[in-house]
Parts: sequence; C-alpha cells; structure tokens
Amino acid sequence: MSAQPTALQKSQSGVSKAPLKVVSGQTPAASPSGANLDEIAPELSGLLRVLTCGSVDDGKSTLIGRLLWDATDLYDDQRETLERGKRVDGGNPDFSLLMDGLVAEREQGITIDIAWRYFDTATRRIVVIDSPGHEQYTRNMASGASHADVAILLIDARHGIKTQTRRHAAILDLVGVKRVILVVNKMDLVDWSESTFRKIEADFETFSWRFGFWETTVIPTAAVSGDNVAAASAHMPWYSGPTLLEHLESLPSRVTEPTGPFRFPVQTVLRDSRNDFRGLAGTVSGGSVRVGETVVDALSQRKAKILRISTMDGDLDTASQGQAVAIQLDTDIDVARGAVLSKGDMPPLAARVLEARMVWLSETAYDPRGSYLLRTATDLTPVSNLKISALLDLETLETHEADACATNDIAIGTIALGRTAAIDTFTEAPETGSFVLVDAITGGSVAGGVITAAKAEAAEADENTFVLTRAMLERGLNSDLGDSPQADAEFRRRANEVALILRAAGINVEIENAPDYSI
Repeated sequence: MSAQPTALQKSQSGVSKAPLKVVSGQTPAASPSGANLDEIAPELSGLLRVLTCGSVDDGKSTLIGRLLWDATDLYDDQRETLERGKRVDGGNPDFSLLMDGLVAEREQGITIDIAWRYFDTATRRIVVIDSPGHEQYTRNMASGASHADVAILLIDARHGIKTQTRRHAAILDLVGVKRVILVVNKMDLVDWSESTFRKIEADFETFSWRFGFWETTVIPTAAVSGDNVAAASAHMPWYSGPTLLEHLESLPSRVTEPTGPFRFPVQTVLRDSRNDFRGLAGTVSGGSVRVGETVVDALSQRKAKILRISTMDGDLDTASQGQAVAIQLDTDIDVARGAVLSKGDMPPLAARVLEARMVWLSETAYDPRGSYLLRTATDLTPVSNLKISALLDLETLETHEADACATNDIAIGTIALGRTAAIDTFTEAPETGSFVLVDAITGGSVAGGVITAAKAEAAEADENTFVLTRAMLERGLNSDLGDSPQADAEFRRRANEVALILRAAGINVEIENAPDYSI
C-alpha cells in the first residue's frame, strides 16, 4: 500500500473538552437546508470524517449515541424521548436509538444502513459514518470506509478480535484509511480488567502491522456508562491515555494541500458557440495546475496549454485537488468524458491489463464467464476477462491461491480491459487508482478495489473474443463523421457504447488500437 506499517502508537494529547453542538442531518455533504458543511461553519479549522465499524452487538451505535448524549446539545425532545424509553444496563437510556434510524434497525437491534451524523467541537466539525457490523452488510461498511479519514474499529472486550475485525481492518487498508482507533468496549463486563485489555492490545498490534496504517491507537471504554467516551473513567485508573473524544479532537484534519501528480478526469464537455468556448468539466483529483501550463491526454498523448480555468464564481489562476472546474485549452484536442488530463512529467499509464485487490460485494459469486464493466473516476470500460488468482485468509492474513470468490471475500486478480484506459496505481494516485466492477447486465456493483499494477500490453484475444475494428466502424455506424477533433471524440464515444452493449449481451469484445488512434 502507500505507506510502510508503523509501530503501534498511542496519543497522549491533552485537548479541551469544550461542549459540542449537534447539527442534525442524514448526509455528510449537506445540512437539512442543503448548505455545504464547510459553509455552515467556516470558522472551524478542519473537517474529520470518522467511520465506526465492528461486529454485530459490539456497541457501535451505543458508543456514538453516548458521545452525542454526553458531549452535545441534543434537542430537548430527543432527550425526553430517550428518557421515557426503555432502560438498559445500569438504568441508562438506550443511546443506540440516536443512531439506529431505520424501523428495521430498531426492530432487529442492529445497524443495517450507513447512518451519517455530524457535530461541531470548538475546533472542528466531526462527521460520524456509522456502518453496519453484520457480515452480510459488509458492502455498506466498505462504501462508508471510502469516505473516512479515520476509523473507529470497535470490539467487545469479552470476545476480543474476531474474523470480522480482521476483515474490516483489511478493507480499511484496501481503501486507504491510514488512522485506526481500536475501541475495546464493554470493559464493565470484564470487571475493568487491565490484563484483558492489554492482551487485546497486543493481539491488535500483532496483526495490524501487516497493513499500511500510519497510526493505531487503542482505547478501553464502556459505552453504556460513558467511561472514556467523553469523560475519563474512574474505573480504569491504569489507563492514562486520552478519551475517545479527546483523541478525535487531536487528530489532524484531512489533507487540504494538493498531493500527488496532477490528475483531471474529464466528466463532460461544455460548449458555448456564441462565446467560442469549449471547456472540459470535472474535478481535480490530485495535484494542481496553473493557467499557461501544458497538459497531456493520457490516451492520445496530444498536448495543449491551459488557456482558462473557469468556475461558477469566476475564473481562477490555479486549480487544485478537490476543486470542480471547467478547463479551456488553447488547442482543441479530442478528449471527452473518461479522458484524464495530466502533466507530461508524471502521466497515468494507458493500460490494458490491471493487477488489483478487491472486496467482492455481490451476493452472486464470481463467474469467469460473467459480463463485467470497470468504472473508474469518470470512465466506464468493458472488461474482456476477469481472473481471480488468490484470496486473503482472514485468520492468518496470508494470501493463498484461489480461482473463485464470493460475498465479502478479499481477492487478488487480473483484469483485462476491452480497450485502453487511463490508469494509475492506487499508491500513486488514489482517485484514479481505484475502481468499481459493475455487472454489465444488471448495472449492479459487483466489487470495489484498488489497482496495484498496470501494463499497456493487451492480453491475447481468444477465439471467442469479438474484435471491433476502426475500419468496421467507419463503414457503418460512424460513416457520417468527418475529420476533426470533435469527430474523433464522437467516434471514440460511439465505439465505446457499442462495446458496452456487446459486453452486456455476454459477448467478449475488444476494441482495436490503431497506431495513431486509441479508442
């Protein structure tokens, strides 16, 4: 992965315990009125997205509910509803109800869907992504992890580290979460035993070094009673580290400085004939670029200088990672949705074969005869062949040879593409180095993963592969197109659509790469 494993670290930060204020909402991107989070509280220094994950009944919803109860200004009616409701251990309200919002969740007592809650501390906004713990909802956890800056990995002190704990840790590593907090919950049920806690801490250190985490911290808690959640525990004097709230406040915010090479996946092309404007719209996924700099299309290798960078709020001199912009070039090169612009010094690879690690999300097991599509940042590419070569053993965390995989398996495999695509490895550029496999027939997500290696050479087509040639398209579907950059872009778009349709029909298809043309 992108960093070498580090030794287990423990934060000794001492930060203020300023009262928090809850901002109710269902998504991390908007308030009930639709305002952007960063616009609601511009004075806050940083936004921290925190994923909670763990096995069923380890107490994730209770933990976050207790944090909201102890450290935030909940609405009076919320407190009254919980006070009037059922009582749990020690006569405390059922704090999990603050997180488990679906009727099915309340009836079953488990989290099914991802729940988003956010609140403000004195220094930052914290977004909580509460994910389901049941194995059958691992896909929901993987989806939530892709948004997180730090993960709270929760376990029951009575049971220690489980297979699901290892699976969640492997998925966190897979999607690039670099900071993990192991919360050892329900310490009250093991008589606040230091020896129990230390054994779990040592077990976690033993297996977590295999992953690329930058920092791991272990905190003992009792969520129901609030010990070490927002206030230090009197029952565990042997623990001198921070509470969960203190540690969350001490963590650095997500990186806002541009990192990695410049990447601009093109989402769409904007045209304004009256003002002679043709802009390539998208979001900068890595690095930065300035007006006047030269960029290159990874597939055609054609170059142009940036003439203008436009936004809804006016023009910019520089566009950086995370900004949505429209880029106007001084030369009208044939790029369209799915293309990736970069600088000439560190371009992505025009690849046909990928080595990948993935978590299988579909309830339907891998089928070597299945029809799959590869979705990257803005591109959708037909897959001519998908081969599973190994699985991760969640007990030993070693890989072993395999040629099949099923729901929740973490697999290693080779993906042969039906046409050339602009690809990065995940360690070089996470946004353009990650993917989702899509069922070509149903459109459902099959697997999500990261690219570990890529090469330009196409896999040899077998006798069952249909090759879609340029000459074939010129004689038929594309016979009406002329000779211009716009016509070339439309040629490529139509060829790709034909390939996607054929793949959805179950036909292995590859698009011919001419020496001067890559579809």
